[in-house]
Amino acid sequence: MTQTAMLDICDVTKNYYQGIGKGKCTSVLKNISLSIPEKPAKIIAVAGESGSGKTTLANVVLGFTKQTTGSVKFRGREVSSLNRQELAEYRRKVQAVFQDPYESYNPFYKVRHIFDMAIKNFNLTKDKYEAEQLIENSLNVVGIRGGEVLEKYPHQLSGGQRQRMMIARAYMLKPDLIVADEPVSMVDASLRAIILDAMQRLRDEHNISFLYITHDLSTAYQICDDMVVLYHGEIVEKGSAVDIIERPNHPYVKQLIASIPVPDPDIQWDSTLTISE
Repeated sequence: MTQTAMLDICDVTKNYYQGIGKGKCTSVLKNISLSIPEKPAKIIAVAGESGSGKTTLANVVLGFTKQTTGSVKFRGREVSSLNRQELAEYRRKVQAVFQDPYESYNPFYKVRHIFDMAIKNFNLTKDKYEAEQLIENSLNVVGIRGGEVLEKYPHQLSGGQRQRMMIARAYMLKPDLIVADEPVSMVDASLRAIILDAMQRLRDEHNISFLYITHDLSTAYQICDDMVVLYHGEIVEKGSAVDIIERPNHPYVKQLIASIPVPDPDIQWDSTLTISE
């Protein structure tokens, strides 16, 4: 008997129309199919340049945007047909971490607010003490202590701290899948390594899968199990992340990989600045 996938994206197309009625049609996603298994947990990269459809696919999975055709099923149930109670449970099981951590916070509240709201909305704990323990344990998973951050305002923290707290908030809900849309593109290299390590530990130690939306093939190679590459809304290559990056087949993927800088001291970068008058 074939095991049902946790998330099954089948022939998803997303069209946008210009003008009154169905005018000019732009297809942002074209017949996208992708499955995420129940076990083992995996980090699956959705890679491609800006405008390739990566974020639109993430929004479809999260239920923010409805596909034009095709289906998105979570444990065999079509997401777009879930009732209110089922949708609330889906939103708990499928969490999101976005590119810009600052936009995820209300600047008028201390950062504790994002944890308090999640606990209240999903009725996670019985009392204040249990809530404090849950928050602290979640922060510890990403290498932060509550006393360092919870009573501060978002602008008082670094981008890396804000992003790690969003991962901790997602983890606190004990999801099965986290959709991470460019989660390390706005942090520096040292913090990027910490965040990527946290993602790997959540996969390995807590059985949480990730749909990792990225344009950065080097980080995809570093942490991902599988990869799909989008080009103009279509999947042009799919398979093991290592196989795709080490042995690409599609010309577009070959071009993407060729553009990754190689840290070779024998290769001199052209640092000449030419200003035309």
